[in-house]
Amino acid sequence: MTKKSMVMTTESLDSTPEAPKPARKTRRPRKKASPAAKKLPSNPFMNEVLDLVTEQKTDAKKVAILKEYECDILKSLFIWNFDDSIISLLPEGKVPYKPNENPLGTDHSSLRREQRNLYMFVKGGNDALSTIRRETIFIQMLEGLHPKEADIIVAVKDGDLEDMYDVPFEVVEEAYPDIEWGGRS
Repeated sequence: MTKKSMVMTTESLDSTPEAPKPARKTRRPRKKASPAAKKLPSNPFMNEVLDLVTEQKTDAKKVAILKEYECDILKSLFIWNFDDSIISLLPEGKVPYKPNENPLGTDHSSLRREQRNLYMFVKGGNDALSTIRRETIFIQMLEGLHPKEADIIVAVKDGDLEDMYDVPFEVVEEAYPDIEWGGRS
């Protein structure tokens, strides 16, 4: 090779056409997908269902969640809370019990399992129980439940579930048209 061929001149560099720079595209902001309701595990705790219902913005979505997670204990809680013909045999107010401090899902009973005992706490269920025995059974049940589920049953006995969760009677009535209200005592 000769020296001339190896040496590049500035002319030869300038004479090559420059590749055009690609036009910079601006990104459009991504549209946020409407958040789908999160899925709960099978047999969720009642506080999980009620929390999910409360998170919904519209009554139609609340009804849909209630229908999706329909179960006997949920209906029982709503009946005890909203039906004026149900007379609770437990004293109103705060209940003196020691909350179960284990993590959710471990070493707890659940309202699903305790549903069979709820009849003892309303008029017409087991009227032969003494008041002391009834309250002792109730406290023992609360101590076995997760504290959030225990709070639900305490609110329900006083008819105060709406104070804890945004689940109005109209939503319950629409979600569960098979519930007959009244005439229970």
